[in-house]
Amino acid sequence: MSAITVDKKKTIKTLNNIAKSGLNVFNKDQFTIDNDSENPDAIVVRSFNMHALEFGKNLKAIARAGAGVNNIPVEKCTEKGVVVFNTPGANANAVKEMVLTTLMASSRNLFDGVAWTKTLQGEGDQVPKLVEAGKKQFVGKEIKGKTLGVIGLGAIGALVANDAIDLDMDVIGFDPFISIDTAWNLSRNIQRAMTIEQLFAESDYITVHVPLTDDTRGMFNEGTFSLMKQDVHILNFSRGELVNEADMSAALESGKVGKYITDFPNENVLKMKNAIPIPHLGASTQESEENCAIMAARQVKDFLETGNIKNSVNFPNASLPYTGKRRVAAFHKNVPNMVGQLTLAISSYNLNIADMINRSRGEYAYTMIDIDNKINGDVIPGLQEKINQIEGLVTVRII
Repeated sequence: MSAITVDKKKTIKTLNNIAKSGLNVFNKDQFTIDNDSENPDAIVVRSFNMHALEFGKNLKAIARAGAGVNNIPVEKCTEKGVVVFNTPGANANAVKEMVLTTLMASSRNLFDGVAWTKTLQGEGDQVPKLVEAGKKQFVGKEIKGKTLGVIGLGAIGALVANDAIDLDMDVIGFDPFISIDTAWNLSRNIQRAMTIEQLFAESDYITVHVPLTDDTRGMFNEGTFSLMKQDVHILNFSRGELVNEADMSAALESGKVGKYITDFPNENVLKMKNAIPIPHLGASTQESEENCAIMAARQVKDFLETGNIKNSVNFPNASLPYTGKRRVAAFHKNVPNMVGQLTLAISSYNLNIADMINRSRGEYAYTMIDIDNKINGDVIPGLQEKINQIEGLVTVRII
């Protein structure tokens, strides 16, 4: 494995159209954008399915300009020491606006009303009279004073909850893994559900903002519908697989669920009574795409130049102020004495350690060690090869 230094140009490949504002983060004297490269240093992607791709030996990072990483083979990346980044929060405002828009529009039967009105084309002067006669079939309800249940109070869920309070809704939230930063930013008027069952029972509307896991797959099903109020509206802008579609169809037919608003339509959803299929528009705004692209590019650039990691889904986050000293960045198994072996290898070359950080995540860990000595040239002869011999090491770079 050859050493990597900040002095050599890095190759960035994109697999989707990435906003120019994001690509501009990669300054041309240090980075090359080459979408035909078979061996890039990093890939920036949106929704392109990467599961069948072969990775070149130089690949060090993949950045998803968005939150979900289902299109990336994360486990394979971890085994190869490739950092996978996402951009949590970059599209949060866009999704929040779509949630609140569809919440209000579905309550007022706006989608059905507009579709019906378009069928009056050709009626000429009779249109106003027909509208007045027909509008009663679309009488809706106001959201003011109703209870909104928010499952998942991350970047999106917190924004939805706070804005719903401002719309005079009663809001109840459930998130057993809520972060301290999010908790500080939540309105004090948001009620905390002690259990998800409590939220199901008390909500007139339910919006879900959680990742798809073995625990959340099919969380909306016959059993959970039985706990809910009659005519509850359910909004799903997270993942289609959170819903058992057969059970949802039955709940819509019976009226237990009044409306199902989803950003993930398929053939089953299109056949459902009172389902409102949105063509995956939650994060589809110009601002959101630019925010995601810029955030993804900055994370990749920082990692390639300094080794620092932020918002990785498979590596531990780790940040050490970069002062220009030579840095050893090693990804390895989370087993005893790995840090000791790394420092021993460095000290065997009569090198002093200026600073270091070690962070773990499950079975793996990441260590950065800054070397105090002034070193001429791009590499420290033999050091990388010595470190590569340590059992349990996955990848190492000397920056």
